[in-house]
Amino acid sequence: MAGRWMDLGMYNARGVRGADALGIAIEHMVTGIASPVDSERGLAARLNYLTKTDAGYEAMDRAGIHVSPRTLMAWLAEERTPNKANRSRLDAAYWDLRRRNVAADLKKRLNNQGRGTRIEINPVDQSRVEGKRQRDLSSRSISVRGVWDRAVDAWINDDVAELDAIWDDIIQDLGSEYDAYSNVSSIGWAA
Repeated sequence: MAGRWMDLGMYNARGVRGADALGIAIEHMVTGIASPVDSERGLAARLNYLTKTDAGYEAMDRAGIHVSPRTLMAWLAEERTPNKANRSRLDAAYWDLRRRNVAADLKKRLNNQGRGTRIEINPVDQSRVEGKRQRDLSSRSISVRGVWDRAVDAWINDDVAELDAIWDDIIQDLGSEYDAYSNVSSIGWAA
């Protein structure tokens, strides 16, 4: 990780590591069932989504849902309701599967037929930093190409080290001030 901001917050600057902001921005692209898992509709929709494919059963296994086929059938028939812990696991399994299912689309949208995606990088919030300690930073826009497949794969696998390396690759294109953007308040794009 790039790093003049290794002690972010020492002088009251607020922000997050660029790798974390990258992961958050990708996460915000994933949409899904709006109804909460505690509602009948939300639970039924999640169960339906998870039980349509083998990948759904694998997601339930990764989330720690280990119930008998009879219990699962009772949940699907709405004869029994999963306990709170299993509803939470079902929600986690749903979002895990949803992320995996939309990964290819995210890559396609972010790569934009080789043109990449223009991102806006908002520097750390220095509003609470004493004047003499503030750095002159502004929001930056940059077109990012060639890293999106790696970024989405790292995001799916929760590979923070790879996201960090990708973020360093991205900010290198900012020129001599790249290191000032190793931590940011946020990043965003329209893809």
